Amino acid sequence: MTKDAKDFATLHQIVRAARENLGDNAWDYIVGGADTETTIKRNRHALDTLAFRPRVLNDVTGLDISSTLFGQKLRIPVVLAPIGSLQDLHPDGGAGTARAAAEFGTISILSSVCKPGLEAVADEAPGENRIFQLYVRGDDAWVDDFATRAIAGNYTAFCMTVDLDYYGRRERDIAKGHMSTSRKTMANNEDYQKSLSWDQVKRFKDTHDIPLMLKGIATAEDAARAVELGVDGIYVSNHGGRQLDHGRGGADVLPEVVEVAGGKAQIILDGGIMRGTDVVKAMALGADAVAIGRLEAFGMGAAGQAGVVRVLELLETEIQICLGLLGVTGYGELDKSYLHQDVSLTQPHVLSAFPLLDEDNY
Repeated sequence: MTKDAKDFATLHQIVRAARENLGDNAWDYIVGGADTETTIKRNRHALDTLAFRPRVLNDVTGLDISSTLFGQKLRIPVVLAPIGSLQDLHPDGGAGTARAAAEFGTISILSSVCKPGLEAVADEAPGENRIFQLYVRGDDAWVDDFATRAIAGNYTAFCMTVDLDYYGRRERDIAKGHMSTSRKTMANNEDYQKSLSWDQVKRFKDTHDIPLMLKGIATAEDAARAVELGVDGIYVSNHGGRQLDHGRGGADVLPEVVEVAGGKAQIILDGGIMRGTDVVKAMALGADAVAIGRLEAFGMGAAGQAGVVRVLELLETEIQICLGLLGVTGYGELDKSYLHQDVSLTQPHVLSAFPLLDEDNY
C-alpha cells in the first residue's frame, strides 16, 4: 500500500511504509551487508559516538543550510547515492530518483547498472543535477564511451566505484538464493574491475573534460594518491557495509581524508547517514556533502519519487533545527570543536537511528 508522501511526518514512518510495501528479497537487498554486517554497525557507531557541543546566545535567525558540489547549488548538502537495483524497489528506477533530486534541489548519482539507463534518465530529468557512476566491465574504449555519453547527457561529474574488485558476500541474499537485477548485470566481465588501477584513473583525467570522483576511498593513503592525480571528488564510502566486512565506520575515516585532501578535492561521505544530525556531524568534520543510499531506497519503496522528496524535506527540517540549536547560521561556522567523542547509548544496527521501530520486525 502506498500512501500520500506528505502524510509522513517522520523518517521512521517512511521506513515502516517501505517495509510494508516491499517483499523480503527487496527489503534484505536494502538493509543487508557483507558477512557479519559488522561494517554496517560501525557506520552507525562512528556517528553515534559523536556528541555535540552547542553554543548559545547567538542570533540564528538567518540560517543558510544550502551548499554547493561541483559548482551546483544544493538545497541541503545531501545527494542521492547510486543504487544499482532501484528498479527492484520501484518501477521508475533511476529516473524516479533523478526527478526527485531535481524537484527538491539536489544531485542524484545514477548507477551504470540502474534502469532505465544513462540517456533515458537524462531525458527524464534534464539539467545539471546528475552524476553518472560506473562499474568497470570493459576496456578503456568501453569506459571512454560512457564518459562521452555522460558528457553529452549533461551530467555534472563522472564517478568510478573502486571498492568492488570482488563482490561482497551478502548472506541475506545468498541464504534465499536471491540475486538482484544489478548483480545479474555485473556478473560478467568482472576481471576489468579487478584490474582497475591508478594508471587508468590518470588516463581518464588526461582524456576527459568532466570532473572525476572516486567512490570507495577508505584511507588517507588512497585519498592522497587521488589528489596527486587531480581527482575532483573523493567519495568516502565502504559501500554501505556491503563489501569488506570489519571495515571502519565512514565517520571514523572522514577526518584523515579531509586532512590529506587539503581542500584540493571535494569530499562526500556515505555510510549510515540516517538523520539530519548525521549530516551536520559530517559537515563539522569537513565533508562537502553526504550521500544517502538506504534512506533513498526507503523513500522509493514507500512512495516512489514523492517518497524520496519527502525524505529530503524531513532531513532539511532536522538539519535546520540542529544547526540553530548548535548556535550557528551555516556550515562554515562549524569545526571539530562542535563535536565531542562520547559513548554510544544505542546498540548499533542498520536501523538503530529509528528507535520507534520494532527492530525484530525489520
